[in-house]
Amino acid sequence: MSAQNMQAVKIAESFQEEIRSRAADIEAARRLPEDLALRMADAGLFRLLVPTAYGGTQVHPREFFDSLMATARADGAVGWCQMIGATTGLLAASLPDEWSRAMYGDHPNCISTGVTAPMGRAIPENGGYRISGRWPFGSGSQVSHWICGGCLIMENGEPRKDARGAPQSMLAFFPAEEVTIHDTWYTSGLCGTGSHDIEVCDAYVPEGRCAVLGGQPRVDAPLYRFPTIGLLALGVSAVALGIARQAVDAFVELATRKVPTGTTRTLAQRSAAQKDLARAKVLVGAARAYTYEAIDQAWAAAETQGRLGRDIKANLRLAATNNAWSAAEAVDLLYHAAGASAIYESSRLQRCFRDVHVATQHIMVAQPTFEVVGKVLLGIDPKTLL
Repeated sequence: MSAQNMQAVKIAESFQEEIRSRAADIEAARRLPEDLALRMADAGLFRLLVPTAYGGTQVHPREFFDSLMATARADGAVGWCQMIGATTGLLAASLPDEWSRAMYGDHPNCISTGVTAPMGRAIPENGGYRISGRWPFGSGSQVSHWICGGCLIMENGEPRKDARGAPQSMLAFFPAEEVTIHDTWYTSGLCGTGSHDIEVCDAYVPEGRCAVLGGQPRVDAPLYRFPTIGLLALGVSAVALGIARQAVDAFVELATRKVPTGTTRTLAQRSAAQKDLARAKVLVGAARAYTYEAIDQAWAAAETQGRLGRDIKANLRLAATNNAWSAAEAVDLLYHAAGASAIYESSRLQRCFRDVHVATQHIMVAQPTFEVVGKVLLGIDPKTLL
C-alpha cells in the first residue's frame, strides 16, 4: 500500500470527533447531514474505489476496509453511508470512459449511491433504456448526485436471457433529481443512513450509464479484479466491526465510572466484566486478522494471475460474514455486561446493539452465506455470484 492510500484511514479518523458529537442528531434526522457529506466527499472518503484516472484514490482493499471501520467506530450510520458511496464508485471502472469522466472525473465532489437488487425493469430504446422501478434500502440517497438501481432487461414483456438461460440484469445510473425518495426508513438501527425506498418512473438512461454487475471492468488493475460483491460484503462487514470497536470504547468508558448496585467496586473491577471485555476485543481483532489474510491472498492472485478463483472469492465472503457475526457477538457481550445502563438512549452501547444487528441482516453477510461458502469448500457449485 502506498503512503497516499494509507492516508485514507487518517482522513476518516479526523472526522471521528465531529461525527460522535453529531451522532444523536444524525439518528434523529434519519439521514446523513449534507454539510458533513460534502466535507467527507471533499476529503475523498466516497472515492476510495474510483480509478485514479477519474480523480479517485483507487486504494488497496485493506485501506478501504480500515477507513470504513474508522468512520463506523464514531457512528455506524455514517460509516454505512460512506461504504455505500465508496462501493458504488467502484463502477466507475466499468462505465465507458466518457461517462466515468463526466460523472466522477469532472466532479471531484461526486457522491454516488445505489441498490444492486434487480427490481427495476429496463426496456431497450434508441441506444439506451426506458426504466421504471422502486428499490428499498437507498442508503445515502439524500446527499447523492447519482443513484443507481439494478434492473432486469426486458424483451416482449419477459426478462431477456443470457447464454446460460439466466435473466440479464444491469445497474443503471440516474441523476438524483430524477429519483423520488419515499419516506420509509423507520427501523430499529442504522437509522441515520436514510435508507428509504427510491423510485424512478419512465426514466430514459443512455446505454453508457449502465454497467453489468460482475461483468469485466474496463479499467484493468488488481483492485478491479476483485469481485464487486466481495468488496461490497467486505464493506458491510467493516462497518459492523467498526460498530463493535465503538462498543469496546463505550464499555471501557462506562466500566471505569459505574459502580453497580449492591457493591462498592466499579464495573471495571469485576472479573466477569474483564472477561467479557477481553473476549469482545479478541473477537474483533481475530476477525480483522482473518480478513487481512483473505484480502492479501486475493490481492496476490489479482496481481500475479489476473483473476480470482472461486475458492479465493469464497474466502473473501467467509471473512466478511464472519466479521459481521463476530461483531454482533462482541457487542452482545458488552451490552449484557453493562447491565441496565445499556438500555438508556444516552448509552452508546444501546445504539451499537441496535446498529450491529441491522448490519447482520444485509444479504451480503447474512447467515446463508456460510452455507454458500461451505458448498465451495466441499467442491459443490454454489450457483451464485461470489
